[in-house]
Amino acid sequence: MTDVVLLDGGMGQELLRRSGAEPTPLWSAQVMMDTPDIVRDLHADFIRAGAKVIIVNAYSATQKKLERFGDRDRFHQLQTRACELAVQARDQVGENIAIAGCLPPLEWSYRPELVGPDEEIIPLYREMAEAQADHVDFFICETITTGREGRAAALGAAATGKPVWMAWTLKEGTGGRVRSGETLAEANAELDGIDIAVRLINCCPPEDVDAGLDDLLALGGPVGAYANGFRPISEEFVIGTTVKVLEGQRPDLDPDAYADVALGWVDRGVSVVGGCCEIGPAHIARLKERLGAAGHTILRPA
Repeated sequence: MTDVVLLDGGMGQELLRRSGAEPTPLWSAQVMMDTPDIVRDLHADFIRAGAKVIIVNAYSATQKKLERFGDRDRFHQLQTRACELAVQARDQVGENIAIAGCLPPLEWSYRPELVGPDEEIIPLYREMAEAQADHVDFFICETITTGREGRAAALGAAATGKPVWMAWTLKEGTGGRVRSGETLAEANAELDGIDIAVRLINCCPPEDVDAGLDDLLALGGPVGAYANGFRPISEEFVIGTTVKVLEGQRPDLDPDAYADVALGWVDRGVSVVGGCCEIGPAHIARLKERLGAAGHTILRPA
């Protein structure tokens, strides 16, 4: 049997659901500004569900998003707040879990054409990593759409001396290609010279994780996967819109169904699993149960 690291699930959609708030372009960051206790409580629920890693709620609190849709001057405050809420949840539950820093797309999810030039984005990622570094155990560069974006995020994380995990999002129906059109091997080649502890696929349908998994495994080293539960991503989800243009949760990905696909990934060699958008605490709790029943050992990352 396998040692498996169990991640948390998606924060943004569940935060909107719990808060009852209308979505804004700042998404999960807006909920954190308005009702921060909901963020802490959701982290705690993921820990109680069995997650050994929680990711700080900094996904929408980037410099570029705040500059465009909020207040850029609040960047450091929100980065610190996201980390503090994760630490509070860990201490409240009292479990020995890891806290992962979050280095997301700076402008918008799923849009490789919006990735800025290296001379702009590398310093921004470094600023974000430095803002989180004192509070986190390692960094996940997540929902990465291009090899160049991944390199910029990884350089920012690596500059702190903390371990770096790299998670690419794949474009639906392309046989496992990153949203830029690059293969995983091509995107990974951009990381030459940077120590990557774990390589993952995230924030795309389970079917696309399945399609890309052999290519991910071929890169070598530990690999992971945490899919989303969205219906296909709408082409209307462009910068400045909200998640209202997305169709929401797939009815065929209830906790048992999601556990089925995640266990299949473990059978193929994946050692890190969790969930992304629309995958909530109930999914993670069921996945924990099913992993245990299959004889796997759930561990905190070293």
